[in-house]
Amino acid sequence: MLSEQISQLFGKYNSAPIKSIDKLPQAGSDRHYFRIHADDKTFIATYGPNIKENETFIYFSEQFKKGQLATANVFYVSDDKCIYIQEDFGNICLLDKLEEQGFSDEVYGLYKKSLSKLAELQVKGHELVDYRKCLTNSEFGKQAIMADLLYFKYYFLDALAKPYDKQKLIDDFEALSNYLSYTEHKYFMFRDFQSRNIMVDEKEAVHFIDYQGGMNGAPQYDVASLLWQARANLKEEWKEGLLEDYMDSFELLVGGNLDRNVFRSQYHGYVLIRLLQVLGAYGFRGLFERKAQFLTSIPLALNNIKWFMEHHNVGIAVTTFKQVLDICVSDEVIQQFTPIQATEETALVVTINSFSYKKGIPADPGENGGGFVFDMRGILNPGRFDEYKKQSGLDKPVKDFLDQRTKMPNYLNSVFDIVDISVSDYIERGFASLMVNFGCTGGQHRSVFAAEALARHLKNKFKVKIILTHSNKENWLR
Repeated sequence: MLSEQISQLFGKYNSAPIKSIDKLPQAGSDRHYFRIHADDKTFIATYGPNIKENETFIYFSEQFKKGQLATANVFYVSDDKCIYIQEDFGNICLLDKLEEQGFSDEVYGLYKKSLSKLAELQVKGHELVDYRKCLTNSEFGKQAIMADLLYFKYYFLDALAKPYDKQKLIDDFEALSNYLSYTEHKYFMFRDFQSRNIMVDEKEAVHFIDYQGGMNGAPQYDVASLLWQARANLKEEWKEGLLEDYMDSFELLVGGNLDRNVFRSQYHGYVLIRLLQVLGAYGFRGLFERKAQFLTSIPLALNNIKWFMEHHNVGIAVTTFKQVLDICVSDEVIQQFTPIQATEETALVVTINSFSYKKGIPADPGENGGGFVFDMRGILNPGRFDEYKKQSGLDKPVKDFLDQRTKMPNYLNSVFDIVDISVSDYIERGFASLMVNFGCTGGQHRSVFAAEALARHLKNKFKVKIILTHSNKENWLR
């Protein structure tokens, strides 16, 4: 298992005994993260199957530390370069601070500090790196801009199945990418500079992670990425104030007067490019890979684009492109991706049970009966392995096993698709109850994990009332 490989790698370089290795939640990539607890220190171990991506992150980290930039130290790297162990900046990211405190002065200060450190990374990092070692393109120029626009086209626009003139749209993409590729400034571009990639430590210092996609490009792109992040949904006055704060920092670092009108005009163009790239990513992860959490972000991204179109322009006439965007931000499309959500007055209560087939399917006390029964016995059973027999689907080692070594994630994506249809319909029609049952041999591992996962999903997406029961719990340790 990965934890064993990580333990071996750590032990080769560090004599501190490992107390525990915890698997961290996986984000949108195929990388896996683990926290190593050793004596009184912690480290982050990263496993990534993309060797080139790992090499790029390690190289950038080594170079940036020469300039004392706000990036991670990489301590140990496996021989095959699939695993590396790096500095741990803790659990709190900038988005966590925003969601916890709202639009407070402290959070504004953290955003301002992040942008100041970004400007340092862009200008000083530019002098430290060899762009030939970038992950993909060495420069975010016309080719990369076209790639972002096509990403939006293939993974979101075309999935809508709405008619548009494809050739004229490509012509507009060409014109827009030509316009933006002649930006006045090109420095190190982070490429995915958003609040989840900015960690905040106990001393309120900010640190950057996940910059392996960096390349030479326009600094405005990174600023747009942070200020227009859909999940953060920053207030307009914050966006404007923070843009000015960033330009102050950037101007000091480049040592000359900055034409702010030109900078701002190009910034607006990159805002649109970034918004469309993110929408394409949400479409790919949500519509094609069927990862439910990304679908919930699509309405936020669409409303961001709608607001931008109503208040800004990109400085170039692109008629078909504008028509396509009007389709995307229409009320019909936004409504299509906006899930109905329960209120305090909503009657629906979803009862979710895990059970053992040896004991039988739980009875539905509701007036109409019905609901769903999902058989989990096609998923590899952790209970076959001695180390998991006295644990349950609530325990972390079992969760890691089901996440990493079985087809449980694919199974649950299908469950979510099916159950979501009924939950949405039942909320609209005022139904009072829905039961969902997950069964496995002992009602201890797979069914428990699945029941917990569905409860989280429905709470996050629909805000619906949940009753969650593990009906065979009294027998788990027998």
